[in-house]
Amino acid sequence: MRISEERVLAAVPSEVWRLLTSWEDQGRWMKDVDSIRVRSRAREGVGVRVAARTLVFGVPLFTDEIEVTLWDPPRRLVIAHRRFVRGTGTWSLIPAGQGTRFRWTEDVRIRVPLLGPIALVVYRPRLRRLMRGALADLSVLASGRE
Repeated sequence: MRISEERVLAAVPSEVWRLLTSWEDQGRWMKDVDSIRVRSRAREGVGVRVAARTLVFGVPLFTDEIEVTLWDPPRRLVIAHRRFVRGTGTWSLIPAGQGTRFRWTEDVRIRVPLLGPIALVVYRPRLRRLMRGALADLSVLASGRE
């Protein structure tokens, strides 16, 4: 399943990048994150590993193991989902006047034959709402209105 959302944020790309890669603070704008823990020594660059305890319908259901596979500050960050959910997430930051056009794309699958694709079809509208809400919350943080 591929899903993508974007929004113009009222901050320059370097500031948005700082917000995105403040790993433990991602729960401030991603409401489906219960907690995040960096599992690698490095906090920046390819190879950073993060464990994200994920909420599904408000219940902490699983821990998503994430690894950074592309690190191009402040333009692009690609992660690989390495556990129950498989696939990639891409954050692209494009200068837009005094702000940043932030595009978030998830290309994921669930590793359960037959039930995985069905679960994604059912969960897709919820995931789209979560991503839109996350972008709205990130927009507030980026603007300094929090």
